[in-house]
Amino acid sequence: MIKIGITGGIGSGKSVVATLLELSGIPVYIADTESKLLTATSPVIREKLIALFGEQLYTADGLDKKRLASHIFGNPERLEQVNAIIHPEVNRHFLAWTERQNTPVCAIESAILFESGFYKVVDISLMVYAPRELRIERALGRDSASREEIERRINSQMSDEEKKDRSDYVIYNDNRQALIPQVGKLLCWLQSQ
Repeated sequence: MIKIGITGGIGSGKSVVATLLELSGIPVYIADTESKLLTATSPVIREKLIALFGEQLYTADGLDKKRLASHIFGNPERLEQVNAIIHPEVNRHFLAWTERQNTPVCAIESAILFESGFYKVVDISLMVYAPRELRIERALGRDSASREEIERRINSQMSDEEKKDRSDYVIYNDNRQALIPQVGKLLCWLQSQ
């Protein structure tokens, strides 16, 4: 089975490309969604986060997301510790998920494909690229965040140039080139692999 890692910055359109792949019959694991679910439900993650931050991190309702955010916001060392707990579990969950798929190709969508190490378990890294200003405009129209917050998120992630250099395949979502034909070319390219 060929495993594709789909990445791109905020507002790049990676979710749109993931949806187009799903419509083409390729199952896609959404790492952000699954990561949040696992952080709330995994006994392994729960145990390790409690060891790091204390019992009060989880309430009767589950993970106290605000408390967790307060521990890691502006604290790169703590964020790295939390990521070292969560990312391996998401990685294991994704690999178990791939075993249940009955298709020749599957994918994982992750904004932090390279930063998280998920790229190590995929066969092909696919970047969805869009110019920075267009990404900001899209995020402003979609998210309830200020321009400054969006720019801060963009600046906290790996640069598009580095992602492009590390990717095996790039799809341009720049409002100049249609996405569907590019996804079609990707599917043809995959068949030749």
